[in-house]
Amino acid sequence: MNKPIRTISIFCLLLFVALMLNATYLQYYRAGALDEDPRNRRVIEAAYSQERGAILVGREPVAESVPSDDKYKFQRTYPRPFEYSHITGYFSYFSQTGIEQSTNDVLSGDDSLLFVTNLVDLLSNDAPKGGSVQLTVDPAAQTAAYQGLDALPGDVQGSVVALEPDTGKILAMASLPSFDPNRLASHDLGAVGDTFTRLNEDPDQPLLNRAIQTRLPPGSTFKVVTAAAAIESGNYDSGDLVPGGATYQLPLTRGESGLIDNEGRDCGTNRIPFTQAMQNSCNTTFAALAVEVGAEAMTEQAEAFGFNSHYLDDLESQAESVFPLRMNEAQVGQSGIGQYAVAATPLQMAMVAGGIANSGTVMKPYLVDEVQSPELDVLKKAEPIEFRRAVSASTASELTKLMVATVDDGTANPAAIPGVSVAGKTGTAQSGQDDVPPYAWFISFAPADDPQVAVAVMIQRADIPRGEIAGGQLGGPIAKAVMEAVLQ
Repeated sequence: MNKPIRTISIFCLLLFVALMLNATYLQYYRAGALDEDPRNRRVIEAAYSQERGAILVGREPVAESVPSDDKYKFQRTYPRPFEYSHITGYFSYFSQTGIEQSTNDVLSGDDSLLFVTNLVDLLSNDAPKGGSVQLTVDPAAQTAAYQGLDALPGDVQGSVVALEPDTGKILAMASLPSFDPNRLASHDLGAVGDTFTRLNEDPDQPLLNRAIQTRLPPGSTFKVVTAAAAIESGNYDSGDLVPGGATYQLPLTRGESGLIDNEGRDCGTNRIPFTQAMQNSCNTTFAALAVEVGAEAMTEQAEAFGFNSHYLDDLESQAESVFPLRMNEAQVGQSGIGQYAVAATPLQMAMVAGGIANSGTVMKPYLVDEVQSPELDVLKKAEPIEFRRAVSASTASELTKLMVATVDDGTANPAAIPGVSVAGKTGTAQSGQDDVPPYAWFISFAPADDPQVAVAVMIQRADIPRGEIAGGQLGGPIAKAVMEAVLQ
């Protein structure tokens, strides 16, 4: 072989090797990234053209695909849009959120659990179908939560979360303001873009799932965490006397700037019963208890309930609740009443209530109960997972006594259910801004002697005079309705 032919042959061989390497790189190493690239319209169009699995609550779909008469073949629809929008999210040409996003592989049929189903469809020449997802949500509880928020006056911003204490199942998760995911799943792509822009620019943030993405000072609902730290220290139980008084001067401070008061509530003088302090939500008591147990113990107790941690896998973008790690004594006192830099999501405070209800064990919350085949055969079922041991069983029992007394004869009475023992705690947290009214909170669980449901209610805004905003009056009736819906 002469030199020119040999040179051309080697060059062609190198080109062939380069071609094979590039094909291998694209089809093997880069395949996953290219498939998931949002700019890959062919993947999106293919997904739009197949039947996507349903998202189920009980036996009813809250998201499903129905045949359409356009090139995409199937239209994603949401039968109860506003009530479930922050759970289901939406499946659009441009993006996905919520359960639509987190379980996309199942719903689209790409999950390995559906391999046999897909193989059968292939051999029988049937169009592939996605699997279904069964949620943990109790439909009656979800309706009660959503309607309770929606019944408040004005443009409401708030959220309700309900948990099953001994499993961590999320029984309800409602957030207002809400939105219609049908308008984002439309095949009119121009209208979808306009709708998303309008929702995204809305100052009320309707796309925000306040249950897991909004963290605010929890106010007096955090006092149960402070009480837990005090009881865990071994120095107190529910029958003991605790610090009382009309005012409490925070350490390292002087004058009005460091003076804690009780806003006119009956908190006695010197020492008062622990039940009285909880029933009347005495700021002076819990600020003093927090200083007494110290920053380290308060931090350990808050983190034992889930603060400063991630714990929800079934939805994206969970905001971690915050308990400050470095504080002086004055700041510790403020943190003891749920102020200073303490911030919690409604899900976090539901976990606090649920942990106490579950004899001190906090369960990891979850929304996806089962993964099912297109024929609704169960392919995978979620198992409850213990997240943290927050307090001992005896401490949980003492806290329950305090919270029951608060419902029976204290500020949490609006959540009382005839014939049922209810444990609860109110909260009204200062926003720290003169033009922003306080936030109303409420946590509870029932029945207190055999808990089936734990609830957290957070009202960020409602059309109510500033002086009338109180966790018990606003959140108590909503929590009651949710608990009754589960217990009936």
